Amino acid sequence: MSKKYKENFTVIAREQQTSEFVVLTLKHPGQLPEMIPGQFAEVRVDGAIEAYLRRPLSIHDVDYTNNTLKLLIQDVGPGTHRLSSLNKDDQVSLVYPLGKGYDLPDSNKVILVGGGCGVAPLLFLGRYLKENGITPRFLIGARTKEDLVELEAYNKLGEVLITTEDGSMGTKGFVIHHPVMKTFKPDFDWLYTCGPEAMMKVLAKYSKERNVKCQVSLENTMACGIGACLCCVTPTVEGHKCTCIDGPVFDANYLKW
Repeated sequence: MSKKYKENFTVIAREQQTSEFVVLTLKHPGQLPEMIPGQFAEVRVDGAIEAYLRRPLSIHDVDYTNNTLKLLIQDVGPGTHRLSSLNKDDQVSLVYPLGKGYDLPDSNKVILVGGGCGVAPLLFLGRYLKENGITPRFLIGARTKEDLVELEAYNKLGEVLITTEDGSMGTKGFVIHHPVMKTFKPDFDWLYTCGPEAMMKVLAKYSKERNVKCQVSLENTMACGIGACLCCVTPTVEGHKCTCIDGPVFDANYLKW
């Protein structure tokens, strides 16, 4: 288990991606510790009475040279609204890095599939794979083209495939409807995913039927991040496990889906 830190970061950039999504770039006061894609941070919410618990947010990207990390925040409630409203020079407290991240594949044929705010850990994962000699391919799903975030950043790392529910960009439908998925013999050996549970369950079934290794990142409510509150337990083949410490990344076959 990696060492955990509780530290104050400084917001050095705020990028409004869409009406709902904001990317915050946070500056570490010293040297960032090593992190694994798929791990998350518990972020304190200051100035919001309704949000007295920290919010679990995936580590979106990391720059060890400049000692910065990014968080992708979807404004969906009092806590995330307050966090997404932070501005340059504001301070924010993080407990990190928490949880179990994605494994490196034993093949260079991989695809990273994200939907909604589930794209958050995939940018860091894509960069991590690239640095380890594997060029990633991304498949990103959204409701409309206006809901897509950071496409330029993903494009710098590998090919980006798009689906939108209304057909305003890319293939119309869900990620499973993209032509790259419509084959019983896919041209990838590993599938990494994060997003709505329904989407990940479909991808898990797809992968199992085609003998593709599939790792999923669950988005369960994780109030403490250290396995104490037990509000994030999920059923597995070995009984109930805490998403925050045994996950959030799991082998899809390990889950009782």
